[in-house]
Amino acid sequence: MSTAPPQAPENAGVFARVAGFAQRRRWLALALWVLVLVGVWAGASAAGDDYREDYSLPGTESQRAGELLAAHGSAQAGDSLSIVLHAPDGLRGDAAVERRVDEMLAEVAELPRVAQVVSPYDDATAVSEDGTVGYATVVLDVPSERMELAETEAILDAARTAQGEGLQVELGGDAARQLTEESGGAAEGMGILAALVICVFLFGTVIAAGLPVITALFAVGSALGLVVLASHVFTVADYTPYVMMLVGLGVGIDYALLIFARYRGELIAGATPERATTTALDAAGRTVFFAGCTVIVALLGLVALGLGSLQGIALAVALTVLMTMLAALCLLPALLGIFGKRFARQFPAKAAKRAARGGAAEGRAWRRLGEFTQRRPVAVLLLAVVALGALAAPALGLRLGFADAGNDPEANTSRKAYDLLAEGFGPGFNGPLVVIADGGREGAERAAAAAVETLRGTAGIAQAVGPIPTEDGAVATVIAFPDSAPQDEATAELVTELRDDVLPGLAERTGAEYLVGGATAAVDDYAAKVAERMPLFVAIVVGVSVVLLMAVFRSLLIPLKAALLNLISIGAALGAMTLVFQEGLFGIAEPGPVEAFLPVMIFAIAFGLSMDYEIFLVSRIHEEWVRTGDHARAVREGLAHTGSVITAAGAIMIVVFGSFLLSADRMLQQMGFGMAVAIFVDAVVIRCLMVPAAMRLMGRRAWWLPSWLGRLLPHLAVEGR
Repeated sequence: MSTAPPQAPENAGVFARVAGFAQRRRWLALALWVLVLVGVWAGASAAGDDYREDYSLPGTESQRAGELLAAHGSAQAGDSLSIVLHAPDGLRGDAAVERRVDEMLAEVAELPRVAQVVSPYDDATAVSEDGTVGYATVVLDVPSERMELAETEAILDAARTAQGEGLQVELGGDAARQLTEESGGAAEGMGILAALVICVFLFGTVIAAGLPVITALFAVGSALGLVVLASHVFTVADYTPYVMMLVGLGVGIDYALLIFARYRGELIAGATPERATTTALDAAGRTVFFAGCTVIVALLGLVALGLGSLQGIALAVALTVLMTMLAALCLLPALLGIFGKRFARQFPAKAAKRAARGGAAEGRAWRRLGEFTQRRPVAVLLLAVVALGALAAPALGLRLGFADAGNDPEANTSRKAYDLLAEGFGPGFNGPLVVIADGGREGAERAAAAAVETLRGTAGIAQAVGPIPTEDGAVATVIAFPDSAPQDEATAELVTELRDDVLPGLAERTGAEYLVGGATAAVDDYAAKVAERMPLFVAIVVGVSVVLLMAVFRSLLIPLKAALLNLISIGAALGAMTLVFQEGLFGIAEPGPVEAFLPVMIFAIAFGLSMDYEIFLVSRIHEEWVRTGDHARAVREGLAHTGSVITAAGAIMIVVFGSFLLSADRMLQQMGFGMAVAIFVDAVVIRCLMVPAAMRLMGRRAWWLPSWLGRLLPHLAVEGR
């Protein structure tokens, strides 16, 4: 093996040639991007979107239960809304109240998408024991996710015609939860404004600060239009654009900032604007390319999980990252060409003025930090690992699921309906379990009747209603109401107990097959499937990233170190999410489970972005190592040249992601918070403290690669010089 400094490639690569072309044809490059943006949105406006959700999980028990009900024409296979009524003086016995309710229900029955309306006066179980709370069931002819917002609003408006004179009317159900969902527009605006402020402090001019933001807006705008078109081909959920904006703005500004910071440094060092651009793209541009590819590969790995709508959102976010990468590599050089002469005057002049005033040399504080970590590398690593380990520990108790209406804002009609039903019928009424009896020695109805008796004697079941046979009599259902709320851990444990212990014994006695389905059971199945498939997904993403870094840095230890530290930062983020959203720490949100798909989504994005900072920092260290052959000096100089950029880029990502805590949507809050914590830990603790300390301990061995492995790997140089 050899630890001698390798020779840097002499010829500029493809990124420098792209930068040169974009500079020479700057107005053409800008015009092409404008045409792409306008053309994509012209097509998207003409085609319209076809957002839809798909939470099907082939092979799971809840999925088989739904398919069985649908095959036999059961009404339990469809979706519904609940018109919840509350009258302190009682819903029965007041002729005026009953007349208003009947007239209102008749109006609702005539609305589009309404297949059937069941009045609370036709079902004795639809009114609470004290008579103050009741509900009418509105059976829809489409799944809830296919309901247009205007159609749901029409049902709510019609239902509200009966409200007044002591009668409260609210609308519950999945479709009703969409009525007050916010797009997060204010959060995006706050994030962009904060990013501009940070860039102004970093570069000193508004124009310079605006270029990374403009680049990101072009990329995100184009990606959003493309996803509108893609929604006609792929299953894309309606919340996908908000996640795309969340990721696209953060990543897009981040990528452009890394390149622009290197460009500024080259100008200060005396390079011409043209040379500074090609050098920045040849070095930082490669970093952006490799980091972007890592994020894309990680996101496409989510497709292999086979989790319905998660595949669509993974493709959409991967497309967003691709567009931000292309914008940073192709659009930003054109913008630098337009403003290059201005920057060539401003940046060196500001640096000269700072030096004349006796200001600290650029990067001096980061050199000192590098020297500190190198003097005490073991202590730095131990303290950081203990602190991050303590933050990550709560993730061992992470509970996956989906928020229900009980987590909606208190002003929402869906939340009011949820609370009224829980008050009148018990918390489990908002998430009933559907137990299906298929066949049996004495028929499905008798098998279901036996299930009713068994379930009523089962701990955790408040009530069991049925049997409800299908028209052909081959299948019968039982509606079981837990005595705990849908998202409570006790409800998930009840589903497991029914499937593993209670119903198998009953099946032996009746000869029927019993399946536990319904929305609540489907959530548990989804969470279980994510937990089951996540280890393979993590192994694939980490493995691909390690191989990529081996090829880039011709090192064995650096990729392994990067993978381990990235996992620590993501563990810390998941631990923080568990404390804040599952346990309710700080009162930011109602306690409840973490959205089932978020851990894998955050892992994919955060792991890729961590590689972004890793490549940016270590490539600059490697550049100094190639130039000087002094490993300790290379670490200090690498941190001195990249520390401020990494922390500024991290700060931008943190404020963009963190701004989504202002959204009313719990999923966006969780994702924004988790990503903000992951970026903070990675940019501040890991890149600025743990990586320099680890590189010091590895010494010259950091650049060692077994010769046999080196022959197998392609050579992917990050530094272009």
